[in-house]
Amino acid sequence: MIGVFSDTHGDLGAFDAAYELLRAKGARRFLFTGGRYTDLDEWVLWRRQKGRGGREYSDADFLADVTQWLVAPQEGLSRTPASREAPSDLTSEDDRRLVMERFVRVPERDSLAYRDPAVANKAMDLVGDTLCCVVHDKNDLGRDDLLNAQVFIHGKEPEPAVVQIGPRYFVTPGRLVGAAEQTCGLLEKAERNLSFSAFRLDGHLVLPPRVLQVDSRSTKLTVK
Repeated sequence: MIGVFSDTHGDLGAFDAAYELLRAKGARRFLFTGGRYTDLDEWVLWRRQKGRGGREYSDADFLADVTQWLVAPQEGLSRTPASREAPSDLTSEDDRRLVMERFVRVPERDSLAYRDPAVANKAMDLVGDTLCCVVHDKNDLGRDDLLNAQVFIHGKEPEPAVVQIGPRYFVTPGRLVGAAEQTCGLLEKAERNLSFSAFRLDGHLVLPPRVLQVDSRSTKLTVK
């Protein structure tokens, strides 16, 4: 399962609540579609500080993290299998690295990251056999994106939705800030297709699972 959320706009409490809700529902990876690109970094620091009882990150913490990294076995530096449960503890440098590896994120137009040539404004992610394009604003999608991907996951919308246009699907989890309800979503495999559902932060289901028919074998072509 993949957790999807967007538009936190500096509300680290909402970011944290969405992560914990989706993690509890089985999400192993996460798509953060922007709405303040740096919120992921600030949330990780916030969680680490809370894990240390609220104290600031000290020189001793830095030395402990460096020591842990230096003495870790080489195999411990490999990418964590996405099938494992998403980390809940972010107090050490290894915890931080594991969590960051679980996230795919994209910047919004008014962020510095959006103007940074080293940061992609869109990301491609493979969910099962389906190529998905992740973007904050769907208006940033170009012709090549529409030709290459079949599912487009975006933010900036006030409510969660699944919109089908031809063989393509446009999926949004809604917003965590700036909407009537704070919502996030789950994207998961459904046999050979995908399914998307959305929840309020209290766990209430607001968008029942919608099947995305991405498997061409399940589509019947009629010639007249």
